[in-house]
Amino acid sequence: MAYDPKSLKAEDFINHEEILETLEYAEKNKHNRELIEQILEKAAPKKTKRGVECAGLSHREASVLLACDIPELTEKMYALAREIKEAFYGNRIVMFAPLYLSNYCVNKCVYCPYHYQNKEIPRKKLTQEEVKQEVIALQDMGHKRLAIESGEDPVNNPIEYILDCIKTIYSVQHKNGAIRRVNVNIAATTVENYRKLKEAGIGTYILFQETYHKESYERLHPAGPKHNYAYHTEAMDRAMEGGIDDVGLGVLFGLELYRYEFAGILMHAEHLEAVHGVGPHTISVPRIKRASDIDPSVFDNGIDDDTFAKIIACIRIAVPYTGMIISTRESEACRAKVMGLGISQISGGSRTSVGGYAGYTAEERPHDTEQFDVSDQRSLDEVVRWLMEKGYIPSFCTACYREGRTGDRFMALCKVGQIQNCCHPNALMTLQEFLTDYASPETKKIGEELIAREILNVPDEKRRQRAIEYLDEIKTQGKRDFRF
Repeated sequence: MAYDPKSLKAEDFINHEEILETLEYAEKNKHNRELIEQILEKAAPKKTKRGVECAGLSHREASVLLACDIPELTEKMYALAREIKEAFYGNRIVMFAPLYLSNYCVNKCVYCPYHYQNKEIPRKKLTQEEVKQEVIALQDMGHKRLAIESGEDPVNNPIEYILDCIKTIYSVQHKNGAIRRVNVNIAATTVENYRKLKEAGIGTYILFQETYHKESYERLHPAGPKHNYAYHTEAMDRAMEGGIDDVGLGVLFGLELYRYEFAGILMHAEHLEAVHGVGPHTISVPRIKRASDIDPSVFDNGIDDDTFAKIIACIRIAVPYTGMIISTRESEACRAKVMGLGISQISGGSRTSVGGYAGYTAEERPHDTEQFDVSDQRSLDEVVRWLMEKGYIPSFCTACYREGRTGDRFMALCKVGQIQNCCHPNALMTLQEFLTDYASPETKKIGEELIAREILNVPDEKRRQRAIEYLDEIKTQGKRDFRF
């Protein structure tokens, strides 16, 4: 089988031999200063008549950067990653929370506590009333964007159940709360079911590959529908055929050699661009964590924080317009280290239990149905304040999705930097909503000082003035949901 990014067959566009040749090429050239400098120059933002643009990198070029262990060149990579992130995402960090609907699952994934042979974990599935209560609890925290999660079980968690949950989530309007975007992280499914998800108004469809190494994948998924490597790997093509134009990729670092996974996920992004004209909306970078019945030390491909940071920087350089997500799997210290290197979305105040929000205080959290240990256990208010103290704008914006700026339309604006004329004021307005409705006095004080500074950075004068008026209406007239 030859490598073919335009093929719809998994083993062609994630070609094992191509990855091995890429890793060999990277190893051979990891001290080739001239080549590495050329790669960095190619990836650097360039000013054009349309704005600022980046060329991105191929999986081979990016793999050379990842393999390079020359300290001063690594620092150049970090500086370039920060420059690219600032050029296209500014200092905004989008906030979200996961909502676990059900941990019933028929798969036997050896790294996940939801596998069907685990008798330690109680099984739970939320009723629609319980979904409503979870959403109210999340709205009362200040969240506007959710990622729903569910195990794969055609009897307990059929697509109809997922669709009912999405409908319930969007229907809840508690006080000034509203969930404005529901992203969906469920098992690979059919084109017909993806069409149903699109019609239900989902944002991004997220599916982690777990590992791109086929042999390892089949060993890690010994039973259940997820065992089918090709069906799982080709899911994004079916999702896009079903009309979903925002898709999110991810691998679970620690299951396989990280350089193999790095090349694989970039090849997947190249494939989506080649076939559908638009790459992934987001890339997630989770690392395996301890959970019920799961000991991460069993997996011997774990990566340290420095390697993790370099992976994030190299992904940012390779796919400059793609959002990057880091969750509360990672500690506060780790999240602080990698935020500026390319991360554009983080979760806050997260619970990975089914029914983990309603009825619990910010300090309390149930552990009996957790999918993994949460390392960053701070409340949303604390995370928002922490971000602002570090100079970031926590954003609860969902405007692009609701204005139809998705898929290639979002990328077209992002690629010339024009998305910032929308995103910067939208981020500030949604932050003002959070400060007015949910923030502690200390967070509110810091936030309003930040908004007063940052509103001056909106490039377009008319838009800046209108945003100032909207901010005042949010604070003084109780109005909500302004967006550009």
